[in-house]
Amino acid sequence: MSFPTVPPIPLRPGSRHAGSRIWTNDLVDHTGERVTLSGWLHHRRSLKSVCFLIMRDASGLAQIVVDDPATRAEVESLPHESVLTVAGEVVASAQAPGGIEMHWPTVEVLSRALDEPPIELFRPELAAQLPTLLDTAAVSMRHPRRAAIQRLSAAVVEGFRATLRAERFVEIATPKIIGTTPEGGANVFELDYFGKPAFLAQSPQLYKQVMVGVLERVFETAPAFRAEPHDTTRHLNQFTSLDAEMGFIDDHRTVMAMTTRAIAGMIEAASSLDLVRRHPESAIPEVPEAIPDIHFTEALEAISQATGEDVRGEPDLAPAHERWLGEWARREHGSEWLYVTGYPMAKRPFYTHPDPDGPAWSNSFDLLFRGLEIVTGGQRLHRYEDYIAALAERGIEPEGFAGYLLAFRHGMPPHGGFALGLERFVAQLAGIANVRETTLFPRDMQRLTP
Repeated sequence: MSFPTVPPIPLRPGSRHAGSRIWTNDLVDHTGERVTLSGWLHHRRSLKSVCFLIMRDASGLAQIVVDDPATRAEVESLPHESVLTVAGEVVASAQAPGGIEMHWPTVEVLSRALDEPPIELFRPELAAQLPTLLDTAAVSMRHPRRAAIQRLSAAVVEGFRATLRAERFVEIATPKIIGTTPEGGANVFELDYFGKPAFLAQSPQLYKQVMVGVLERVFETAPAFRAEPHDTTRHLNQFTSLDAEMGFIDDHRTVMAMTTRAIAGMIEAASSLDLVRRHPESAIPEVPEAIPDIHFTEALEAISQATGEDVRGEPDLAPAHERWLGEWARREHGSEWLYVTGYPMAKRPFYTHPDPDGPAWSNSFDLLFRGLEIVTGGQRLHRYEDYIAALAERGIEPEGFAGYLLAFRHGMPPHGGFALGLERFVAQLAGIANVRETTLFPRDMQRLTP
């Protein structure tokens, strides 16, 4: 994993080590110099006449050779994860990890751990089961592979932001406590808001549409909440949603083109990092300029003919059907990506624009990545009278949407947008089986702590 070079940070006043701290991954640039590292006691190997101390900081690991008896005795008395500052000379060594190590160290203990960590962080792979890792997240997150997942998530978000900013999108922050739900009231967490009913936001959908009337192109990266009683490897009850909305579109295909650009930017940002676990076929997939697409009805027809399971008339794709389509896209188009368009209007929210050539179908899409739905998007209604009709058709009173509908009373352009869940995207990119491994402190049906 590579990290940008940053200026050294002076040590605190009173430290008995001279000079400024450097990062462990910068050691190779300081061969022959005496430098200072700060970090955690990751591991140590004691031999008859020498002790090898492995120090970890946020950039990586460094090997330190300890042969002075007094220093060695001090180091060998410390529990793993004790926090140290070490000064020593950087020496090239073919036998050392990365060909570099530190000799003749002096050690200052900044914080002595009270006992050994609940899991062995120095192991290349964590042996503990996922529930144990989640219960001990305050410590287990320190493992280099688990920390790398968070770096990957950060890179993906930055790629999303940078791409959309370059396309003149403006980042916004919308409320997460709301009085009306964009999905019509299902699967929401209810709150008592000073004696009034309120909900945690499932998405910023209504607000980002309103903001198209202000800024034309907007995006947000923020938590979203779904009170869905799922206990699967692909669902969380709190997740990070990456949302975008844009005005003056032709139809949903304009949104699909922008989605492709955003995904390409996210992949490009991730490609500079070492992934946590390599996907068996390709960890960093290419994003074609035009991702292949298939209409929902054609997808059901293809699945029915290939599998012998008659799924014609189904209102949605089951996970097994998504996986089949992922394999089909790879086989037929050489693509890890596939758009499925034209989902039934009955399965889409009230604000979805119908297909003018077939009103039972929607101008909407899902993007499948390696056989898993990661993005949902489409064209929205933009005329006030269409909203009134759509709400009435679903038995929803328009009074609860007065603030939202005000924007459409005063002119809104044809618009649309998309959203994806960060955790699911990262899991699929890195070949991680459970989305709980891609979030810091997951919230699901059983877990409210840590």
